[in-house]
Amino acid sequence: MSSVTGAEARITTGRIRGRAHDGITVFKGVPYAAEPFGRNRLAAPVPAASWDGTREAVAFGPRAPQAAMVPGFPGWTPAEGLDCLTVNVWTPDHGGSGLPVMVWVHGGAYLVGTSSQPEYDGATLAAEGVVVVTFNYRVGMEGFGWVEGAPANRGLLDQIAALRWVQDNIAVFGGDPGRVTVFGESAGAGSIAALLAMPAARGLFRRAIAQSVPGTYFAPEFAHRLSTAITAEVGCGPTVADLADVSPEVLVAAAEAMTAKLQDDHPTWGPIASTPTPYSPVVDGEVLPTTPWRALADGAGRDLELIVGFNRDEFRLFLALAGRFGTLGDGHVTKIMKHLAPPGGAAAYRAAHRHTPAEDLYSLVLSDWLFRMPSAHLADAHAAAGGKTFAYELAWPSPGLKGMLRACHALDVPLTFGTLDKGVAELVIGEPVPDEAVELSAQFRAAWTAFATTGDPGWPAYNPAGAITHVFDTFTKDVRDPQALSRRVWAAHRFDPLE
Repeated sequence: MSSVTGAEARITTGRIRGRAHDGITVFKGVPYAAEPFGRNRLAAPVPAASWDGTREAVAFGPRAPQAAMVPGFPGWTPAEGLDCLTVNVWTPDHGGSGLPVMVWVHGGAYLVGTSSQPEYDGATLAAEGVVVVTFNYRVGMEGFGWVEGAPANRGLLDQIAALRWVQDNIAVFGGDPGRVTVFGESAGAGSIAALLAMPAARGLFRRAIAQSVPGTYFAPEFAHRLSTAITAEVGCGPTVADLADVSPEVLVAAAEAMTAKLQDDHPTWGPIASTPTPYSPVVDGEVLPTTPWRALADGAGRDLELIVGFNRDEFRLFLALAGRFGTLGDGHVTKIMKHLAPPGGAAAYRAAHRHTPAEDLYSLVLSDWLFRMPSAHLADAHAAAGGKTFAYELAWPSPGLKGMLRACHALDVPLTFGTLDKGVAELVIGEPVPDEAVELSAQFRAAWTAFATTGDPGWPAYNPAGAITHVFDTFTKDVRDPQALSRRVWAAHRFDPLE
């Protein structure tokens, strides 16, 4: 039996005590599954144990083991603890009922990330009249590495366990389990795309918002090859038995070493040499039967409503983090188009962008390959199969990093949460926060919460023929196919598992 009293609640595993502030009650660090280490390491998540008495739920749970997210940001250490599969809830109507629920899946290249990042604070979004849920899941080798004797995609299985927790418990916090919307960005959006294709996720949510879907999913053989290279850094193989005595922090360091070798080594590693991660969901045929694009084209998720979109200048964030602004010439463009552009794509890009600076064209090709065209193809697949679909593009040129970032990757995150002066916003928006960012954030929150409530964000539904797209900008408007050139270049491309 579940119940609520003040800032306390009784969930399926016991009583918890949170905190109320400015009309929002928040509960943090609540286990949705058992600690995924010890006898549970590299296994599918198992239910959390019950407890006696009242558990304090006022601090975020530990991060999953991971490296430093960016230089200067502390990496995970054993002192943080290993009980990382926890969930957090913000509710504007604790003790009420029937509110729409929005469950955030964080990004981080399947390598890093945690729900405690300040830009994911759910208070402002919850004040719009929704229950907001965030959670941690396993990343890196623990969550996405191919390990012989272990289930594939353990990070995705964690996400399903968190969504089951929501179904079992969210009514206690005033939420409606029949109106759950999953939303996420980058690897979080890639995870959501995978959830749309996974039989085990059916019935756990009604709507989805996928912000900047990455196009990287791995074939099992390729994932095995990558895991073999990572574990070779510590002198063992990628098996449950070999990894049993390898500490999480050692595996994290091994992945860092492998990632450094991965960069720009296209002859050895193919397209993912252009990404900052050796991990992605694996199309193993069981946990993830096929790619999201093929699954949606075949009708998976046809009964679910979907918003999908991207940022105009996605890859400029990665150029900034790598210190590559001002270093890229035409030779770099030629090389990246050779490795990433589809057949005929290099000539099409060159013809359409004769006067585009090399750095901008380099960023455009990588943005298209990694995020923009995977997102566009996902919208096409869902809409063509009869699913109700809405598309958007964020085109507002942020003043972040002296105006060089433009509408870069992750700019949509603080706009979505209204956390315009927290976390990643300090980089992608900068200080002081401009009035345009405040207005755009209000637009994002209004659209996302309206969609979670009614299934309609407030602009025309998408179909591949018209490709009507809601463009968030200084003057927001609905536009017919704003990225028509790139869509033509990539029209025949299939985002198959990387081999």
